[in-house]
Amino acid sequence: MTLDVVLGLQWGDEGKGKIVDVLADRYPVIARFQGGPNAGHSLHFEGNKIVLHTVPSGVFRTKATNIIGNGVVLDPIIFKGECEAIIKMGVPVRNRLVISRKAHLILPTHRTIDAAQEAAKGAGKIGSTLKGITPTYMDKIGRNGLRVGDILAPDFLVRYNTLKEQHIEYLRQYDFEYDPMQNEAEWLEAVEYLRSFNIVDSEYLVNDLLNSGKTVLAEGAQGLMLDIDFGSYPFVTSSSTACAGACIGLGVSPKRVSRVYGIFKAYCTRVGSGPFPTEIFDEKGEELRRRGFEFGATTGRPRRTGWLDLVALKYAIMINGVTDLIMMKSDVLDTFDTIKVATSYIVDGQKYSQVPYDSSSEVTPVYREFPGWKRDLTGIREEGKLPHEFISYVHFIEQETGIPIKIISIGPDRDQTIIR
Repeated sequence: MTLDVVLGLQWGDEGKGKIVDVLADRYPVIARFQGGPNAGHSLHFEGNKIVLHTVPSGVFRTKATNIIGNGVVLDPIIFKGECEAIIKMGVPVRNRLVISRKAHLILPTHRTIDAAQEAAKGAGKIGSTLKGITPTYMDKIGRNGLRVGDILAPDFLVRYNTLKEQHIEYLRQYDFEYDPMQNEAEWLEAVEYLRSFNIVDSEYLVNDLLNSGKTVLAEGAQGLMLDIDFGSYPFVTSSSTACAGACIGLGVSPKRVSRVYGIFKAYCTRVGSGPFPTEIFDEKGEELRRRGFEFGATTGRPRRTGWLDLVALKYAIMINGVTDLIMMKSDVLDTFDTIKVATSYIVDGQKYSQVPYDSSSEVTPVYREFPGWKRDLTGIREEGKLPHEFISYVHFIEQETGIPIKIISIGPDRDQTIIR
């Protein structure tokens, strides 16, 4: 069968966790393909709320197999805490989850390097989550990393100490105080916990499942505008958040990809530094932040807020080959008299319909305005009962992008979802 992919089309935090949870009922296999605990996928259902950082969002569906793919970087401490929280909810996580041998491990010293590098940047810092993601991917690319499969080797502690000593030597260049033993005992205990899970050659497993007629849903983290190649470089993450990243992060041929679900908010948010053309700095931005509870699920930092950016959205659709759009947090705009959408940019006095190469370019968005619907959407369950003004907003986005909006989210809970 085929591989369907769920991706963020903005700067992350689009609501991918909820949508994977909603879609998971249709898919027997859910697989995370990149990123690590810098992700925060929030799920709300049956009065419960949980934030997943590493475990795929299909773990609460009883019939789904969940896979942590080779493209993911895994922190054993965070993973252990996450699994223990899931088990407390009555979910047999070990029975529903398998982990790739080729996924890379985040060491305590990776987190130290992350903090030292960010501190050294001063005013030019990226806005890292400080979870050790970038240093782990650096070791992966530099061919120095430790992988999940290594924890099963008899000389694992030797390998661990060798890499730790390399990190300590690397940190000598920074004026940064740290304890090289910090969290080590907890980390090694979490590694022991990790050994109790089903660790597999996931590329074979995924392809065997596809060959046996199963459809796989690939779950991405972050968003296209944070992609290492196509995002607002250097204010990006360290992995490929694009659809192509699902093939590399799971070991699947591109010809397997069928549907690509592109998720976006009815407005925009961003955490950390970097360009954000439609950012709102007045009380409307505060209202978006308050109504949308726009604080990072992983860091708790307040998110920057802005109007929907169609230039960036069309770019993300193009790069990912999106077939189905999914609009999240539509209800957050319920109270606004007027809603704006950026349809183009002014850069150096010229009108642009493309994302500029230089992330430091002075960009002025050109807006189109729409009347607000001024009605509470959260209790609506049928498309035919949505306000005319809201439907006009939806139709405009579809006309501009050329892609249908198949799912509309009007609240955080699983049942606050309209499938068109």
